[in-house]
Amino acid sequence: MKQKGMKSFSLSIVLIICLLIYTPLIADEGMWTFDNLPLKLLKEKYGFEPSQEWIEHVRLSCVRINDGGSGSFVSPNGLVMTNQHVMRGQLQKLSTPENDYVKNGFYANSPADELKCPDVELNVLVSMDNVSEQVHNAAKNLNDQEGLKARAAEISKIQKESFDSTGLRSDVITLYQGGEYWLYRYKKYTDIRLVFAAEQQIAFYGGYLDNFTYPRYELDMALVRVYENGKPIESKHFLKWNSKGAVEGELVFVVGNPGSTDRMMTMAQLETQREIVLPMILKSIKRRLNVLKNYAASGSEQARQVVAAIAGTENGLKSITGEYNGLLDKDLMKQKQDDENKFRTAVNANAEWKKTYGSAWNDIAKAQKKYEEYFKIQRFRSVPNGSMANMALRLVRYASELTKADADRMNGYHDAQLESFKRSLQSTAPVYPELDEKLLINAFEESLELLGPKDLFVKTILNGRTPAEAASEIVNGTKLNDRDFRKSLIEGGPAAIDASNDPMLVFARKIDPILRESGTSFRDQIASVEVASGEKIGKARFAVYGKSMYPDATFTLRFAFGTVKGYPSNGTLAAPITTYYGLYDRALGFGLKEPFHLPARYMERKDKLDLSTPSNFATTCDIIGGNSGSPVINRNGEVVGLIHDGNMEGLVGNFIYNDETGRAVSDHSAGMIMALRKLYDADRIANELEGK
Repeated sequence: MKQKGMKSFSLSIVLIICLLIYTPLIADEGMWTFDNLPLKLLKEKYGFEPSQEWIEHVRLSCVRINDGGSGSFVSPNGLVMTNQHVMRGQLQKLSTPENDYVKNGFYANSPADELKCPDVELNVLVSMDNVSEQVHNAAKNLNDQEGLKARAAEISKIQKESFDSTGLRSDVITLYQGGEYWLYRYKKYTDIRLVFAAEQQIAFYGGYLDNFTYPRYELDMALVRVYENGKPIESKHFLKWNSKGAVEGELVFVVGNPGSTDRMMTMAQLETQREIVLPMILKSIKRRLNVLKNYAASGSEQARQVVAAIAGTENGLKSITGEYNGLLDKDLMKQKQDDENKFRTAVNANAEWKKTYGSAWNDIAKAQKKYEEYFKIQRFRSVPNGSMANMALRLVRYASELTKADADRMNGYHDAQLESFKRSLQSTAPVYPELDEKLLINAFEESLELLGPKDLFVKTILNGRTPAEAASEIVNGTKLNDRDFRKSLIEGGPAAIDASNDPMLVFARKIDPILRESGTSFRDQIASVEVASGEKIGKARFAVYGKSMYPDATFTLRFAFGTVKGYPSNGTLAAPITTYYGLYDRALGFGLKEPFHLPARYMERKDKLDLSTPSNFATTCDIIGGNSGSPVINRNGEVVGLIHDGNMEGLVGNFIYNDETGRAVSDHSAGMIMALRKLYDADRIANELEGK
């Protein structure tokens, strides 16, 4: 009887602790997966009960844009709405010295004028299956290193079987730190044509200074059309346009693909981010930005070539600076520490939970002590993404990985991924060798400075040369800037790639074994521990909280909700909605000087506009990078806005939700439709949006 009483007492203590630490989410928080929407919360807080038909329709109306953003079908004719800055890379690739679509914008007056984008891919999530049991069982009773390999092999198997049986893009998604694994199947579209894009000056109004601020006055809008077999698709599911748009206090929803968040990181991991990772990344971004700006200063054509790269790099710099400042905030870190303490207390109060999950935090903390050495090697033994050197490395690995069984290949080279791989390397986008060389010099110099001259990678890439000499020898003579050459290598398969003496491919063959070894060491010493221990923490989270929580973002489709709402700022209040009056006031207040000048059409046609029309608005919806281009919809599933940014106060959202002053910032549907009609003479598209 005594033993039974003690067990009952213990369970009572656990129950009390769980009640103490579990506070139902009452804020407009969460990037929710579609298998676990906050339906009860929406009903209790807002009296809204979406039907399954509503949920399904919204899900199938939204798309992931693999350039790094989101979008939505907004007509039955395959028209997709997103941001100009999401499509900026494609605009850059379509541009020529004679036609600068980033600077001047674009509008197709007729269907025949719609421009095919070089290499963008759109995905529609058509199904989701929980495959957690399969993946978990694959790693059962294995050590961390063996478990990591076993999970990867099982995931590869699941993806291949799904792809072979359905033909759909099949990705296994890790949720709740490995607490769950889901198979997401996507309908993939690759014939995407540009219909409209605003000029850079109004799409990125205020430039770097206004980026991540509010009030805002951008028209960060682009429209593309999805084609199949040479014709626009019939988009059965699309979001109807509401030309009145959002109003203050209205309940709205954001459906998109937030890139990544780290809200479930342990304190040890957060401290590693603060002390090691983010400072290194910020220094690296600043170096790259300096290279890009110096290149732009060398001539007007050079400036045109890197305008998108500069804007994207500045965006990253400001965003990560905001994250870093968040981790320096003592109040934020105290809140994270308190949350972890309460969670661990609940786990340790249950003997079974403690035995099964209790060691996970300490195991992660031990791995973090090794992180600085391994992170530095992992990051700076590398070549720039998007460069010809990166293309060469991918081709060399393609030739090597294709000789292996699918389950044994590196991620990115599985059968289910090869179609996208081949498309990316056969892109029609221009390559600029002069720019490539500058970026490669910077990468080599950075590796030399941070790893030292005795590092094997550094010794191999330099081989007694200066970084400039090494980069010049590698770039000069390569033919990888020629799409037909890259295409011939892929069509020729491993034999053609292995036989090529192209200097860039020769370079890639030398560094590939070194990079593979570095990757293996990182996986064995750091990643394997984090994955195995993270899986334990994810399961512990379910044990304590159930599925009342949402998982970290993974660049997969999520559902967020909130209201149109201003916030306290600079000793006063930021209005929930801005207007075109505010745009002209800001421009004229700065004397139309850069970066606050306006495109010519905005001055020439000012009298045609109703300046009281809403321009941008702020909501409490929970978003992060990757949500750019997401539709903002109302209870009827109608478009009332277009996400394009967050504010400075919300940048800490990578680690914690801030509903007091953090806001999602959107273009307003009323302002967008007025601009199309009055400023861009785009009645053809405005009529399509409004169903006329």
